[in-house]
Amino acid sequence: MAYVPLEKMIDKNPSLYKLVLLAAERANQLNQGSKPLVESASKKMSTIALREIYEGKVKFEAENPKKNRTNSE
Repeated sequence: MAYVPLEKMIDKNPSLYKLVLLAAERANQLNQGSKPLVESASKKMSTIALREIYEGKVKFEAENPKKNRTNSE
């Protein structure tokens, strides 16, 4: 199934902005040679990325800003 229902994606990921960023980042990873985490008849990396997100194989992880910040005090 190549079609990924957007309505169900929004239920799992309430932020459409984060969903788009995650799908774009994962599609870029796939284009650079990462192995797909799901079976798909589609050859489109964006569709594969959305399928991975839909099936829960890829999730958004927020960065910890305190971890990346240097302590100058």
